[in-house]
Amino acid sequence: MTSRAWPVPAGLLALAAIPLTAGVLRLIQLGGGPPAIPADPRFAATSVPLVLHIVGAVGYAVGGAFQFVPWLRRTHPAWHRRAGRVLGATGLVIAGSAVWMTLAYAPKPGTGDLLYVLRLVFATAMAACLVLGVAAARRHNLAAHRGWMIRAYAIALAAGTQAFTDPIGAAVLGSGVLAADLAKGAGWIINLAVAEWIIRR
Repeated sequence: MTSRAWPVPAGLLALAAIPLTAGVLRLIQLGGGPPAIPADPRFAATSVPLVLHIVGAVGYAVGGAFQFVPWLRRTHPAWHRRAGRVLGATGLVIAGSAVWMTLAYAPKPGTGDLLYVLRLVFATAMAACLVLGVAAARRHNLAAHRGWMIRAYAIALAAGTQAFTDPIGAAVLGSGVLAADLAKGAGWIINLAVAEWIIRR
């Protein structure tokens, strides 16, 4: 990999590091390990959708970061296609488990109806982007394929951006359920705005 290609996956992995670390710690806790993060009673009934979401997110965030490196796509096109098939399926697992968790688990304390709706909307949008991206690849429309996959990855990586929008939102908007929901929503909006800028360059 050339030195110019490193900033792309490095930046994406850095953005994903906080939510992925929290997810791995949650898996360790669910597996009977030490409680490195506070326990959440919402997962007592069933942890299946949560486990699917975390495992899928780790694979999708890490593997997906390297799909956007032009050098890898040019020199290893077969790897790009094979990895893309796996990541597409993994992304659908993430989107599906996000919908499942939203519907199955009680809302997290301090969140409201707006975030509930946003989670369903963006999870569905991620799945739609993946399906449209695969369809575009089958038509050999690589520009459309690239665009839809960038959008799907941007939605998936919103949890990393929310690690920054949450405290900024609290500082600007203050406390309260609506303020917290808007701060979370900003994470998805910012990521998609950046994705659209990249697609149109």
